[in-house]
Amino acid sequence: MPETLPIDTDAAWTAFDARDRRRDGRFVVAVHTTRIYCKPSCPARRPKRENVSFYHDGAEAQAAGYRACLRCKPDDAARDRVAVAQAIALIEADAATGLDALAAAVGYAPHHFHRLFKRATGVTPAAYARGLRATRAAQALTEEDSVTEAIYEAGYSAPSRFYEQGAPRLGMSPSAWAKGGAGVVIRWTIADTSLGPMLVAATDKGLCRVSFDEGEATLRARFPKAEIVPGGAALADLAARVVAAVESPDRDMDLPLDVRGTAFQEAVWQALRDIPLGETRSYRELAAATGHPQAVRAAGTACGANPVSIVIPCHRAQRADGSMAGYAWGIDRKVALRKREGVE
Repeated sequence: MPETLPIDTDAAWTAFDARDRRRDGRFVVAVHTTRIYCKPSCPARRPKRENVSFYHDGAEAQAAGYRACLRCKPDDAARDRVAVAQAIALIEADAATGLDALAAAVGYAPHHFHRLFKRATGVTPAAYARGLRATRAAQALTEEDSVTEAIYEAGYSAPSRFYEQGAPRLGMSPSAWAKGGAGVVIRWTIADTSLGPMLVAATDKGLCRVSFDEGEATLRARFPKAEIVPGGAALADLAARVVAAVESPDRDMDLPLDVRGTAFQEAVWQALRDIPLGETRSYRELAAATGHPQAVRAAGTACGANPVSIVIPCHRAQRADGSMAGYAWGIDRKVALRKREGVE
């Protein structure tokens, strides 16, 4: 039985006060004066802060003596969350293809489920499936002798579909991937920041490694068959923009990335990038954003596997009780980064 973590009541109230639809299905709000519980986005007038309590779901609220709001129908949000989780399981098992089939399998109208799935995961069902196939292709290309066999093994209907959809996600050709990155050029430099020396490395597609206290040896271990070369002028502008993101996090930084992970990792990384400046998210909230609300520990692991610190802001992740947990580059750096963003 997965552990039920406590609700961050301050964050829950903020979401409720803002009618944040992204929090629907993650908790319900019980109003003492009316004995009714609502979902966070309920359009009704807000009660006073002291007149509400928060519960994990409708069943918990009902056990405490509350009844569901007839206006916002909060129990539908829980049903929505289950439907998204079921759809993800179907996609990962290749048991349903296409929006119509997925929606029918979980009992929703296609257009409604399309919006629901994207709101919960940050991507459409089709994009999720493409990401999953590309991840499988990357793994298969390291295991199969034939590139064509690997492409079919990953679930593509034909090699042409892979080259259209999957190859661009890998950041290199499939044959190069199968050879451990052979033929790919990675440029690197060590940039000075107020938080210490920072490794910045990039392919011609975008940043592939941003980290502290690492150097060329790290890159060669991670990309053993790539060509590792000094960045020089070709990397200078991009490195300067990464440094600016460290020193001035309020600046708008649209930095190109060339990173790869499992479909779940990439969903967590996208959820991290969606966190507004000055805000944080718990690992439970990150897991819920991927459509896997119980995968709290896996969300923490995905944060730890983040290959590009700062750009994918894993320093904005924390435990449900507000404590910061660990940070690959040192807890002092995490504290400093959060303070710069207005998080104490």
